[in-house]
Amino acid sequence: MSTNNVHTDPTAIGAMEEAASHEHLKVQPDGSVVGYKASRTLRIRVELARQLRRRRTQLMLGLLVLLPVVLVIAFQIGQSNPNRRQGTFVDLAVASAPNFVVFALFVSGTFLLPMIVAIFFGDTIASEASWSSLKYLLAMPIPRHRLIAQKAITSGILSLFALLLLPSVSLLIGVIWYGAGEAVSPTGDAVSFGDGVTAIYAATIYIAINLLWVAALALFLSVSTDAPLGAVGGTVLVAIVSQILDQITALEDLRNYLPTHYAFAWSDLISTDIDWSEMTRGAFSAVCFAAFFGFLAVRKFTRKDITS
Repeated sequence: MSTNNVHTDPTAIGAMEEAASHEHLKVQPDGSVVGYKASRTLRIRVELARQLRRRRTQLMLGLLVLLPVVLVIAFQIGQSNPNRRQGTFVDLAVASAPNFVVFALFVSGTFLLPMIVAIFFGDTIASEASWSSLKYLLAMPIPRHRLIAQKAITSGILSLFALLLLPSVSLLIGVIWYGAGEAVSPTGDAVSFGDGVTAIYAATIYIAINLLWVAALALFLSVSTDAPLGAVGGTVLVAIVSQILDQITALEDLRNYLPTHYAFAWSDLISTDIDWSEMTRGAFSAVCFAAFFGFLAVRKFTRKDITS
């Protein structure tokens, strides 16, 4: 039996040629087909709902809800004096609900909060590449600049929600266990409960701004690798190294240029006379680092050869 001759129904070929002759695709000035709009692809609400259904998102948000409970249990087991009016923020943690929130932000600000932001941003593009779905998203077609923008916006929303969730839950649990008292600073200043709550959420906004460099670096590493763990781990490693270098006093003024140097400048908000200088420097530093790494991320992604 010969395999060189392919027998095709001439009538079928004619029918296909007839159908093709009636198809006229109109093209817009930008080269896209009429009816296609890039703004309709990868909507924020769709991507947000997809990310919220992921187990890692649910576990991280659950961890932030559980952390204040664990801290309360730890204080109940250990020795704590709720009537203390001096000492460090750790010593004053159970003095009132605002102080409890400040302590929760302190213990989580070194590693937990940067890690969560790194996970949301570092996993966003790299996970699609690891699942071999990134090339299909681009073939839909979703423009590259839109894909990275929508992914970054979604990660930013989740990160901000996580950063607000911790102080909110901590405040609720703190009011139940320690009462709505004054916020006391290590310097002895005491502000009212209302002013303390305002200072806490202002501090949370500052933390979000200060962690912009973490988000941008994680996004850059996310578009540079197909391994989500590598992007997240690399970002966390940089943050840890920066914190270690910041403790080396021999570096003197060089420490001011480290991205983590002003991480806890928000503690100045728990005072009757707020000093904004450190927070201004910290916000400016974070924005500069974020702009640099963000530029690298967009440049890398728009020029990268996507094979996965």
